Amino acid sequence: MSLGLGKFAYTKGLHDLGGGAYAWLAPDGSWGWSNAGLIVDGACSLLVDTLFDMPMTDTMLAAMRDAEPAARALDMVVNTHANGDHCNGNACCGEAEIIASRACAEQLAAEPPEMLAAMQKNAPNMGVMGKFFAEVFAPFDFAGVVQKLPTRTFETELSLTVGDKRVALYNVGPAHTAGDTLVHVPADKLLYTGDILFIEGTPIVWAGPIGNWIAACDRILALDADIIVPGHGPITDNRGVRAVRDYLRYVHSEARKRYDAGLDAAEAARDIALGDYDSWGDAERIAVNVATAYREFAGDTSAPDTLQLFGLMAEIYFDRKKR
Repeated sequence: MSLGLGKFAYTKGLHDLGGGAYAWLAPDGSWGWSNAGLIVDGACSLLVDTLFDMPMTDTMLAAMRDAEPAARALDMVVNTHANGDHCNGNACCGEAEIIASRACAEQLAAEPPEMLAAMQKNAPNMGVMGKFFAEVFAPFDFAGVVQKLPTRTFETELSLTVGDKRVALYNVGPAHTAGDTLVHVPADKLLYTGDILFIEGTPIVWAGPIGNWIAACDRILALDADIIVPGHGPITDNRGVRAVRDYLRYVHSEARKRYDAGLDAAEAARDIALGDYDSWGDAERIAVNVATAYREFAGDTSAPDTLQLFGLMAEIYFDRKKR
């Protein structure tokens, strides 16, 4: 069953949401193919997220400027979180004020784009993980990214004004990452969620705990938005929120059973039957989600072993391709 909001086609490019709001959609929503947003009122403009590299961001901004003169000189950019597919184009945005949660800004500073560029360059020497990395990230130019960090940060909530329109920022992390911001336009019943929502694609819990992400979904439902633009996938409504929440609850519960039974995280990730979620894209992310749950169960607050997890995801990915 499709979780997209029927009146908005899931096609690449800029979509007019009404009331001076837009969504930039990037099918198929898989690794790196992220959405963004634009809010305009009068002569003022706010961009929600940039894209994975600078050429892609320039293409998006050109479309936005054609649609809205106010976007020609952006006033503000909000980075919803620290993954490169939502912030690597910051340097394309001129003198705009770049806003993020403090946790997001700190993670961005600690994870420069050169790390991705080095992995992309070294992929041929990295075995099955390198093959996976090269395949899913081939379309993107990490070597050309010039990092531009946020210039304004906040802790939990921040109220902004775009023209006469109020825009509320809520940091609901740690969940997907250390800091995850929802961008709410109350007057228009519109919400941009960043990667708190992957619609018809598998969420990936890099930070957790999973309970925080489930609580973030409940927070979204309480906001009662009519139009919800996810970080990846088609524009949705509360049906999409519930589906993501249900997936997270299911994985958390199934991981707990296997943790208690003595399986290690890799065994558990391979053992969990995805059922209705098997059709969602990027199912290999179960490896990260189970590993995060296991660290939570063990009271382990250490950072995930990203390279090891990419290796396990690669194995699951290529195993699934053989089906």
